[in-house]
Amino acid sequence: MDIKINLTATPKEKPDQNSLGFGKHFTDHMFVMDYAADKGWYNARIEPFGPLTLHPASTVFHYGAEIFEGMKAYRRPDGEVQLFRPEENMKRLNSSAERLSLPQIPVEESLQALKAFVNVEKDWVPSAPGTSLYLRPFLFGNDETLGVHTIHNAKFVIIASPVGAYYKEGLNPVKIMIETRDVRAVRGGTGYAKCGGNYAASMRAGDRAAAEGYSQVLWLDGVERRYIEEVGAMNVMFLINDTVVTPQLTGSVLPGITRKSCIELLNEMGVKVEERLLSVEELSAAIKDGTLKEAWGCGTAAVVSPIGELRMGQARYQIADGGIGALTQKLYDTLTAIQWGQAEDTHNWTCKI
Repeated sequence: MDIKINLTATPKEKPDQNSLGFGKHFTDHMFVMDYAADKGWYNARIEPFGPLTLHPASTVFHYGAEIFEGMKAYRRPDGEVQLFRPEENMKRLNSSAERLSLPQIPVEESLQALKAFVNVEKDWVPSAPGTSLYLRPFLFGNDETLGVHTIHNAKFVIIASPVGAYYKEGLNPVKIMIETRDVRAVRGGTGYAKCGGNYAASMRAGDRAAAEGYSQVLWLDGVERRYIEEVGAMNVMFLINDTVVTPQLTGSVLPGITRKSCIELLNEMGVKVEERLLSVEELSAAIKDGTLKEAWGCGTAAVVSPIGELRMGQARYQIADGGIGALTQKLYDTLTAIQWGQAEDTHNWTCKI
């Protein structure tokens, strides 16, 4: 793939690494590539960051034809920059594209685009502890006509934002509550795809939880309202006795890359992992009889997020005494050490730029 590079003549001043926040600052450039049904993907380019011009009838505005990915570039101790399992993100992008009838991109080409873009923006990868360059590839339909039909025109874009440490003062447990009114997804729907509509539909429940003092909701399945699916925008895991239980990928749960990495690491540690249905009743019983030892969410932004309190109805339960369990901490330490290049990558998960 031929990628044209047009560098900005007015580079921005880089923000203070100690006050980055999340998604507030953007780098100097973006990657853009167009699609037409009669041409395929074409006009791949890296150009100065700026607004996209779209027709008011563009498909993305009216029918939600949009998908995205979230990943990071990390500054290693030796000063080099690396990615973490980028091919997994690009495979999932295609899975999402297939579900929403958007054009797919050959993985080798999307990886080429990603690496070329990060190489151009590598000076934006921060080096302060816990910081990284968040990468947001997204793909959307932009046919300039109304009417629900197969996508004939699309655009693939990658933007980047230097982000601060998720936990500014170290790994902190979060409080979550079970959501009983709204559902995130149903089997046969778009739950396994990473599309904007899934997140927009989750905000109402998130707002209600926040009003009650909780940072995340624990989603139940959309049919029986009984089985655990995800926590907020992350996958979730529970240590019950000596076994880690995580909801199986039934089509309504996002197949997380961090989730996959955690399972592989747990297997190597000799910890038994079960991917299966987990009911609220079973979870409640495990809390009450003391067999639930730890619980955590896992995803790109937080890596691993320990759960210190769970609310079921009006009942509140502490998990791991409201602190961080030993296994949760070990997973976080192991994953972050690999991602930031502080430990040897024996899995071939990282990719240097």
